[in-house]
Amino acid sequence: MRRHNLASLLRLVHVRGATSRSDLAALTGLNRSTVKALTADLAQAGLVRESAPVGRGSAGRPSITVEPESELVYVLALDIGVEHLTAVRVGLGGVVLDRRELTQSPKDYDVRRTLRRLNKLTCALLADAPPKARCVGVGVGVCGVVSTDDGLVRFAPNLAWVDVPLRALLAEALRTSLRIELGNDGDLGARAEHLRGAASGLSDVVYISGEVGVGGGIILDGRPMRGYGGYGGEIGHMSIDPKGQGCRCGRRGCWETEVGDEAVLLATGAPTGMSLAQVLDAYAAGERWPRAGMRRVARSLSVGVVNLVNIFNPQLILFGGAVRLIYLAVEPLVQQALKEALSAPGEQVRLGLAGLGDDSIAIGAAELAFARLLDDPLGTLGRLPELLRAPA
Repeated sequence: MRRHNLASLLRLVHVRGATSRSDLAALTGLNRSTVKALTADLAQAGLVRESAPVGRGSAGRPSITVEPESELVYVLALDIGVEHLTAVRVGLGGVVLDRRELTQSPKDYDVRRTLRRLNKLTCALLADAPPKARCVGVGVGVCGVVSTDDGLVRFAPNLAWVDVPLRALLAEALRTSLRIELGNDGDLGARAEHLRGAASGLSDVVYISGEVGVGGGIILDGRPMRGYGGYGGEIGHMSIDPKGQGCRCGRRGCWETEVGDEAVLLATGAPTGMSLAQVLDAYAAGERWPRAGMRRVARSLSVGVVNLVNIFNPQLILFGGAVRLIYLAVEPLVQQALKEALSAPGEQVRLGLAGLGDDSIAIGAAELAFARLLDDPLGTLGRLPELLRAPA
């Protein structure tokens, strides 16, 4: 019971931030003296700090504020994308403390090269961490199909990875026995936005993100939709044109071949070397050459969105990553296409932008890494191996 109560209090502080003892008592149903004793234990363990009274509690007495020790308790969150590698130090409470990023190109997709580059990012993060700070876990988001139980990346077509034992390889590369948690990037983005971002407080949400590929995460009735084997939500590979472009997954006309950044470049006939941002700037400026191609992309984006609306009846569809930029460029066309959805779900859904920006996936990965600490705060601290250190 004590472990359960400690976990409940720490989780509340982790999600809500600074919270008064009186509010913690009200939210948990515990009496004030029990909350006082438990938060004192958490403070002694270095997980929270208690500050001077900031008002009056429900009984009229000053109420101490409890807040997470974000600077001193953190996790390492890694985001492995098609065009980027990102490493983030995320403090307890979901606070982004430090961030490093490298661009990716096809020459970087070799797994061993990816591990070396992640080492480089990790070294930089750990070198700047406070000497007394503790890393309590590692979370990783990957742009592919992930087996969370055994730490395999089963299939990441845009990286040309098949059955890569990423958990074991990362543990070796980072020289740590800390538990490494893996998840699909879209699932983690949805998790972060639901907990801390634009979807906070909503029960049914679809999160769409991507660069070269398109991924997604789905929240149904307040819970992540995982599928039987944990592989659900691969919305980028729903076929919207069986005669369309070939996809790296081996099929044709997958949604990601019609709406990702490569799709925009191809559809608009952009000159070699032109970036997605430059194409979208030209379209926004009213130049003629990208118009027809952008209308085709808008149509494809709309077909997928309408499918998602009809199937899942979400309150909100969020766009993140490069898809966010594409949606912004063609928003009026997509909004107009919603009229093609079934009337009831079409009337209920809103379309919007990811509230956490480029950090959605990393923050979701951080939540994976914090899970054990939040389930058993003192027990997890007692079982921590030697602190994660910068690899040599």
